[in-house]
Amino acid sequence: MPSAVGATDEIGVFEMSGAGLREVANPSELFLGERDGRSPGIAVFAGMEGSRPLLVEIQALVAPTALGTARRAVVGWDGSRLSMILAVLEAHCGVRLSTHDVYLNVAGGLRIQEPAADLAVAAALVSSISGVALAAETVWFGEVGLSGAVRPVARGDARLKEAERLGFRSAVVPKGNTGETTARDGDGKPGKTAPSALDLGEIEVLADLVARIAAGSAGRPPARPRDVEERGRAGRETRPASGWMS
Repeated sequence: MPSAVGATDEIGVFEMSGAGLREVANPSELFLGERDGRSPGIAVFAGMEGSRPLLVEIQALVAPTALGTARRAVVGWDGSRLSMILAVLEAHCGVRLSTHDVYLNVAGGLRIQEPAADLAVAAALVSSISGVALAAETVWFGEVGLSGAVRPVARGDARLKEAERLGFRSAVVPKGNTGETTARDGDGKPGKTAPSALDLGEIEVLADLVARIAAGSAGRPPARPRDVEERGRAGRETRPASGWMS
């Protein structure tokens, strides 16, 4: 909804009710589906819309193509950027995607424009082709370069704070974003620094991400006995598909 006052890069989320149009106080919950950790190809991206942190579900489906040319379909993200991520995964990580159809969707109808979604997209793609579900309580963000390096992004502290507020337990982020988060005082101004309560996992190159997913541990903090027991009961570990890496 356009506004004559305020920043032009802000979004407002509203819903129609019996009393008329009302603001959605927590847009992140609107764009997040049910997270059970059993479905491969789903990653939660901790993004920014203007100055507002927003968590969004990235959905990927990778399947062997029945045609001579593999199909790529994207909803809510840049198709050219998807092509770049696919090329980096194949060239630097040995993930065979040229013979697979790729479908990518941003849940909730939102369109993402920032490159910080690269890592979440890559995680969803590798999760789908390998058949290994990512941890439901983990968020992802980071920019991927053509060399396969994962670069830090701006406002990492705000992204992590939003994830912590919504009950997420861990985050997989670039090395430069694993420092302390910035607390704010009552006026909303930067105050003292405070460590994030999330378990943070560092990713420096995309090949590290692929190796972690192949091992079935991507997005999960170091296992504690209770966690292992819960994952066993829920059946979260999905058997990896064969022949997806060269």
